[in-house]
Amino acid sequence: MSPTVTGFEVHDIRFPTSEQLDGSDAMNPDPDYSAAYVVLSTDAPDGVAGHGFCFTIGRGNEVTAAAIEALRPHVLGRTAPLTPVELAALHHDLTHDSQLRWLGPEKGVMHMAAGAVINAAWDLAAKAAGRPVWEFLARMSPEELVSLVDFRYLTDALTPQEALAILRAAEPGRAERTARLRAEGYPAYTTSPGWLGYSDEKLVRLSKEAVADGFGQIKLKVGADLDDDVRRMKLARAAVGSGIRIAVDANQRWDIPDSLRWMEALAPYEPHWIEEPTSPDDILGHAAVRAGQPVKVATGEHAANRVVFKQLLQAGAVDFVQIDAARVAGVNENLAILLLAAKYGVPVCPHAGGVGLCELVQHLAMFDYVAVSGSWEDRVIEYVDHLHEHFVDPVVIRAGRYLAPLAPGFSARMHPGSIAGHSYPEGPVWRARRTTEEVNS
Repeated sequence: MSPTVTGFEVHDIRFPTSEQLDGSDAMNPDPDYSAAYVVLSTDAPDGVAGHGFCFTIGRGNEVTAAAIEALRPHVLGRTAPLTPVELAALHHDLTHDSQLRWLGPEKGVMHMAAGAVINAAWDLAAKAAGRPVWEFLARMSPEELVSLVDFRYLTDALTPQEALAILRAAEPGRAERTARLRAEGYPAYTTSPGWLGYSDEKLVRLSKEAVADGFGQIKLKVGADLDDDVRRMKLARAAVGSGIRIAVDANQRWDIPDSLRWMEALAPYEPHWIEEPTSPDDILGHAAVRAGQPVKVATGEHAANRVVFKQLLQAGAVDFVQIDAARVAGVNENLAILLLAAKYGVPVCPHAGGVGLCELVQHLAMFDYVAVSGSWEDRVIEYVDHLHEHFVDPVVIRAGRYLAPLAPGFSARMHPGSIAGHSYPEGPVWRARRTTEEVNS
């Protein structure tokens, strides 16, 4: 008999990263990296469980956890979704519940919550199959992969037949690319030197260390003050030399005229891309930024769903697609976005600047390389160097590349001690901070 989902745990987990300004940028100056975390357990004899989460930056994580909790009736008591058919059915049921969907539709906190549960189900299914998610996906037939995608709203840009053709064209080289991925790893870049709250000295030191560690690209946060950004960009360029790419990220800070003015000022230092220059919903704004200044445009980490990505690609508004493993509705919707990017010939460079996002998104990029785009040309996965110690199967970076995960699942499982210690507000990490605040008040 097939196992049944018998447990559905939700945790509000937060890390006090704002104390060191890790993750700080022009729009988000004091983030506490957080996860609304879900665990699906079953009655299978091996006791395997599925782990998934939404990423947030502190306040409001309890809202996302409550949204995940609202999905409990759709999952508890259900046959554990272990096959493509079952995983597609779960995705459909969680994103098409008419009353919950109304809260979006298909965007925002409810959609992110669906993604957390869907990703937990993929973790569970891949563990049951004994494979990491990237390989679990890459071993599916083109027909099975197409069956996972919700093509509603997409067929003016990508039909199921076109998606099938993309996947079939990539199929003959899967084994060769899998072997190369395992041997060489996947190209990475690091944002760790470039947080906006870091001093100039720390920026320079970490930039040099990134080059010494083998990274061919770093990223700086920009957007608060133009003179400061020019100074920091000049320092970073001097630190890494002319052969290293430097991307810049405004985190949605600007209107269109500011975007053009800022990037004209930074252009002499050869930024590789400008990321999120304006509102993530402004398709035409991104197109105007791309057309109006010399630097390539990247966006997507806050794009609400596959429809926004479709329009970015249709409008010629983006040079690099930045999927996020925990923003849209999980693996299924990210598969749709990967196929859209392949159809339009735009490289996918995933976002991973948050707790657990490196762990998740490596699987999606590696699957894209093996079974969809068949290329890592102009493709890199973001890497940040904090909080990996809280995961049972953390990412492994060597010489500026992600090594392919070997452990079954989605690399999403946190250590029980990390969950207990950082649970909000009653975990010991947060109780200690309240006590210190009370003593100092």
